Amino acid sequence: MGAGAGNSFQHIMVLQKTFSLPSFPRGYHLITNEVMQHLSGLLPDTGLLHLFIQHTSAALTINENADPDVRTDFESMFNHIVPENLPFLTHTIEGPDDMPAHIKAAMIGSSVTIPITKGWPNLGTWQGIYLCEFRNRGGRRTLVATIYG
Repeated sequence: MGAGAGNSFQHIMVLQKTFSLPSFPRGYHLITNEVMQHLSGLLPDTGLLHLFIQHTSAALTINENADPDVRTDFESMFNHIVPENLPFLTHTIEGPDDMPAHIKAAMIGSSVTIPITKGWPNLGTWQGIYLCEFRNRGGRRTLVATIYG
């Protein structure tokens, strides 16, 4: 703070909540509503929401929320880029979908950060939060939500 700025500090609230999503089939799934159900009443008027997935074979991203063809095309494109049964893969003990799942998860990422405005995630008109499930049977996925406000 510069001279004369006063000694007022705004306290930042930090909350954290861990929750599980139900098992989703392999593919790209809009989870915005599920996330908001778990965070109901916790979001400040203004702040940031950071979501982290505690898994190495699934990912989180933000993308198109209107046309389901986008999610189908994501699945097709990533399967083309990182196909199963590549002869040079050595981590194969958990099945042919496992190592490609790790690579896809590394490509997309394990977290997203979203601004909060008026107590709600400030996503664009056509944006939604995706769970990218890369395993044939991934099971329940655990997310950690950290809220700053």
